[in-house]
Amino acid sequence: MCAMPKAPPPPPPLDPAAPPAALQAQILATEHWSLLASRTTTQNEVLTRISMFLTFVSATLVSLALVGQATSFGPTFPMLAVVLLSVALVVGVLTQLRVLNTATEDLMYVIAMNRLRAAYAELAPGVERWFMSSIHDDQPGSERTYFFLKPGRGSSVVLGSSMMFIIVVNAALTGLLAATIVFLAGGAFAIALGIGGAIAITFAIAGFRIGYRAYRRIWEHHEPMVPTPATPDPMR
Repeated sequence: MCAMPKAPPPPPPLDPAAPPAALQAQILATEHWSLLASRTTTQNEVLTRISMFLTFVSATLVSLALVGQATSFGPTFPMLAVVLLSVALVVGVLTQLRVLNTATEDLMYVIAMNRLRAAYAELAPGVERWFMSSIHDDQPGSERTYFFLKPGRGSSVVLGSSMMFIIVVNAALTGLLAATIVFLAGGAFAIALGIGGAIAITFAIAGFRIGYRAYRRIWEHHEPMVPTPATPDPMR
């Protein structure tokens, strides 16, 4: 089980009597805390949704196995399998949409916090050398914040992401549903298996493309305030 992210501690109260630079730092810290709290809440919510979905899929498959044994996989079993798998797939697609939205929201939080670090660096020149996260609010800056010491490991992050996990589960459900429908229509087992596998692969490819297009659309419309310098910064 994944550990739920803990909420950050609340920021100190603002001191209106503080010098202008100190007051700006307090305001920036308050905004930073608000972003951290929102990000934590979003991650907790999507982890709960994923757990609920997996529990529902497990219950569906166990129910099908029990009913199949009780009815000796009679003529009513395929119809029940179609109904239950259809419901599970609808829940899975809704969960997949939520995971996709959460991924784009998380990227927004990362961009916003990178921008705040740039403001910290402007208030206290030289402090950025101690940041492992980036101070740039563009794509290279977000990759630096996500990947830290290994910016080149983007492919492994994508393959191991919650989005890819949900896509694979939904693709399997789609393939099972399609194969059940073909078999119920009188198709041979081999034909049903082949059609189900092809539809599952198509679903997985389509889900990946939709997620990638959503990611690229963000950068096509985002205008960074603190872009990464063209010349590599030895401190970054």
